[in-house]
Amino acid sequence: MVEKNHLNLVIIGHIDHGKSTMMGALLIETGAITERESRELEKLAKEYDRESWSYAYVFDRLKEERQRGITIDLAFRKFETPSLYFTIIDAPGHQDFVKNMITGASQADAAILVVSGKKGEMEVGIAANGQTREHAYLAQTLGVKQLVVAVNKADVWDYSEDRYNEVKESVSDLLRNIGFPVKKIPFVPVSGLAMENLSKPSDKMPWYKGPTLIDAIDKFTVPEKPTDKPLRLPIQDAYKIKGTGVVPVGRVETGILKKNDKIIIMPTGFKGEIRSIEMHHEEIPQAIPGDNVGFSIRGITIADAGRGDCLGHPDNPPTVITPAGNWTGQIIVIWHPTAIAQGYTPVVHAHTAQVAAKFNVLAKKLDQKTGAVIEDNPKFLKRNEAAIVELSPIKKMCLEKYTEIPEMGRFAVRDMGRTVCVGIVKEINTGA
Repeated sequence: MVEKNHLNLVIIGHIDHGKSTMMGALLIETGAITERESRELEKLAKEYDRESWSYAYVFDRLKEERQRGITIDLAFRKFETPSLYFTIIDAPGHQDFVKNMITGASQADAAILVVSGKKGEMEVGIAANGQTREHAYLAQTLGVKQLVVAVNKADVWDYSEDRYNEVKESVSDLLRNIGFPVKKIPFVPVSGLAMENLSKPSDKMPWYKGPTLIDAIDKFTVPEKPTDKPLRLPIQDAYKIKGTGVVPVGRVETGILKKNDKIIIMPTGFKGEIRSIEMHHEEIPQAIPGDNVGFSIRGITIADAGRGDCLGHPDNPPTVITPAGNWTGQIIVIWHPTAIAQGYTPVVHAHTAQVAAKFNVLAKKLDQKTGAVIEDNPKFLKRNEAAIVELSPIKKMCLEKYTEIPEMGRFAVRDMGRTVCVGIVKEINTGA
């Protein structure tokens, strides 16, 4: 058996555009879900009087999600295409859940952007406050370089070539403005519910000559693994497991984690030694970038490692910025009800950390397309403006310069349940 290359795939897009249903159908088609499981899901859907949602139940495990019909937390599932092996991260499309989506996209190598082709739905998604737009911005800032657009609900728009072209044109404009190489992005018309054009060409769309969805994602390339960089493993969570003790889980961003390694967790400062590493419930000798792993460490307690902390080797520990320090970020404002001014203190999301931070200085307003300075020390920043700003966290947090470790040098600013801006870390003053 040839080892297939592994990719993390995030599924993004506006609420109700059919992400979970489409991916559930895809998993059933690729055999990642057994017939039995699929029958159980249908039975469940009937119990809730939601028969058309049974594919979505593959992802929506939480009872609340099943009853409300929306995806709340990140669900991880694996499946295979002819040449790749994927872990899927189903990112919630619902507004309140974008913060989970940020954690999701920052772990992804590639994305499927799901856009409903239904009249009105696509238009809402790409509007100024639509989530198709917000998710596409986030994916770009969080370093998701490869994208496939699934134009979903083809059964609803009657498999119409004109409607497909209309959606393709509007979404291409949006992606081009954000900076995606649109010429390289396949647009695939699909129906999750009717299972059309997922793994087999659809006879209902003879006008479409491109790849099926499976074919399109099978062409994703595996990014170079930054194994030569210092170890950085942001912690997603830590669990107390009977008989094992505390098990932190997270994804290796850079470097290599091996069994018996001496490690340090920042900002808690805990030092220990790796006893074992596990991925998909199997013990592995080492973990490389892109691996989602759990690990046991001698002597660790629940206070030593939690979401937002970062693990590294003691000779090159993760960089910590204290409240006395700051970082310089280059940002793009996606949304704000009024404008960002000095002193504004929203929540910053970076890797798995969520820490309130204060805008100390608005240094320069930039031209978004050229990066040239338009204004020094602007009084405020409005939607769609780019800028250089200085921020200080209200408690210690781990960040790195984007030029050195890009995986740890991106951040998003959120407030009032919305993404306000996204950016990269240019300079760091730890304040220590």
